[in-house]
Amino acid sequence: MSEKPEIPGLPDDLQRNVFLTTLDAIYNWGRVKSMWPMAFGLACCAIEFMAMMASRFDLSRFGMEIIRASPRQADLMFVSGTVTKKMVPNIVRLYNQMAEPKYVLAVGACATSGGPFKEGYNVVSGIDKFIPVDVYVPGCPPTPEAILYGVMRIHDAVMKQSVKSVPWYRRDQRNEAVPVPVLGPDLYNPKDREALKRMLREAGADLG
Repeated sequence: MSEKPEIPGLPDDLQRNVFLTTLDAIYNWGRVKSMWPMAFGLACCAIEFMAMMASRFDLSRFGMEIIRASPRQADLMFVSGTVTKKMVPNIVRLYNQMAEPKYVLAVGACATSGGPFKEGYNVVSGIDKFIPVDVYVPGCPPTPEAILYGVMRIHDAVMKQSVKSVPWYRRDQRNEAVPVPVLGPDLYNPKDREALKRMLREAGADLG
């Protein structure tokens, strides 16, 4: 279907083909109202997540009351709490097992940047160093309202997507798995392999 030229003064939502605009709206509305979260509670922020799920804030009014324990059935991963180096490989494995489209919400200061444990010997400074994060919710811990606000921002992003441009419907798109970090004396990210080799060569040259 050919693209229509832009008409001055016409609202953005009408600039596109009317059928595709309606199709996007219906499709995305269905995704937003049936999004299944996967809770990954790691510390105190998980308690605030539970409060958000309870009757006072009632996440089920958005069609999200089914919390899945399996990544195969989840659309949205909540990473809430302190992310330790021992736990990161498991988080990345679970993220890779989620089907597209998938989203990640980092809940609290620890999941966002390391929080009060930043630069600690066993804590990573933010989960976004290993998996892509769509929305950050600051706080130590954040309130249930703040987490709910983050969920609404995920919904806003989903409603702006189009079936014409999303990567998981493109033939040339390959869903590359995120490299799983290797836990040894310290956490080793395979994505940093070339940089580490270069650093070791430079260190060897200096010593030599």
